[in-house]
Amino acid sequence: MTLPEPSSRGEHTRSQILAAAYTLFNRQGYHATSMRQIAETAGVALGGIYNHFDNKEQIFVQVLLEHHPIYEVLPQLQEAQGETLRQLLADAATRLVQRFDQRLDFLNLMFIEMVEFKACHLDELFDLIFPQVMEFGQRLQAWQAELRPIPLPILLRSFLGMFFSYVVTEYIFGRRLSAAMRQGALDHFIDIYLHGIAKDPTL
Repeated sequence: MTLPEPSSRGEHTRSQILAAAYTLFNRQGYHATSMRQIAETAGVALGGIYNHFDNKEQIFVQVLLEHHPIYEVLPQLQEAQGETLRQLLADAATRLVQRFDQRLDFLNLMFIEMVEFKACHLDELFDLIFPQVMEFGQRLQAWQAELRPIPLPILLRSFLGMFFSYVVTEYIFGRRLSAAMRQGALDHFIDIYLHGIAKDPTL
């Protein structure tokens, strides 16, 4: 997501604070980051932060809502192309993974939110990103005749689950696996998403 340029000195200072907090949270986590560190990195007085934010958690929430890499990752769904359902899903997954590779900080913020905050702020983020996900879902309905009668939200949730499972396991294990073990992995994930793992479709 491209944020508008600050139009006033106060907005510029606020933007500096959020940028500094974003860097520090990603580098060392939420609890290890102090308000003083944020102020020093932003180049503002410690007291100046409180002209814009009541506390550190409020800063984190705004970092999550305004700077989360998901705003750059999810639009790739709308760019996906394909003349078949498989081609569309494969292109969407590939685009998501490629953008994710450029924004590994994606996982940092997500883990901070889930581990340090028990996911208590994700409702606000969900409200912002869900419409983009549903837009992609409307495109899937063009192949409704080829899809099993599964509710659209479940289809989308499972697709995103496939993407997250791929990127998380790639992040954890990918560099430790041989090239032969990684080759074509995303294609296999997509194939499993479309057809499952059993040869017998009646299972």
